[in-house]
Amino acid sequence: MKNTVIDFQDVSKVYKLYKNDKQRLLSVFSKKVSYKKKRAVDHVSFTIQKGETVAIFGKNGAGKSTVLKMITGVAFPTEGNIKVEGRVSALLELTSGFDPEFTGRENIYLKGRLSGLKEQEIQELEEEIVEFAEIGEYIDQPVRTYSSGMKARLGFAINVNIRPEILIVDEALSVGDVAFKDKCLQKVNKIVNQDGVTLLFVTHTTSIARQFCKRGIVMKNGKVICDDDIDIAIDVYGKSTRKK
Repeated sequence: MKNTVIDFQDVSKVYKLYKNDKQRLLSVFSKKVSYKKKRAVDHVSFTIQKGETVAIFGKNGAGKSTVLKMITGVAFPTEGNIKVEGRVSALLELTSGFDPEFTGRENIYLKGRLSGLKEQEIQELEEEIVEFAEIGEYIDQPVRTYSSGMKARLGFAINVNIRPEILIVDEALSVGDVAFKDKCLQKVNKIVNQDGVTLLFVTHTTSIARQFCKRGIVMKNGKVICDDDIDIAIDVYGKSTRKK
């Protein structure tokens, strides 16, 4: 019996593009302000089952990031319906959601609570996250004192250790030095090999996608042009990016 964890049904996302911020502000008070429409996602439908490993390919502007934002609840569809079942951990903007005045350790608890974990669950994961992040004594310093790399390390460490049911990765494996990148790849591999964890992986690197995923979805101009076995999807993606 299938267990659908992500269900997109005829989903579209249209953004309103204004000439400037002033026009955008005026639009709040008047419907007469002119704007252009940008259809970032155009009538997209797909379902992902529990435990599937799916890569999403597409050039910049293809609609990949918008799809991920709608899955994580950061953005909402203009048309269509989306259903997501399970705890989502998104390796998108790794440093989002941090309170700069909180220490790294305090931010572990903050992001853990936002992810729906109980206090005891966070306590059990705390040292594992601290060890993975490899930022030493800075874990007890305010995040505002961190470099961007340290913030990214901590963000990654939190997101991959909160026991996700759905793991979304968007080119986030470019964190830190080569040794840390390898460590991140190994951690993602360990997570997806756990029974029932679903992976949605957005990348331009087809070799990594083939390593982790069995299925591929290719997007172009907001539409899905291929949804098939990973090797077929990679071939379609390659052909779609070649200059004619």
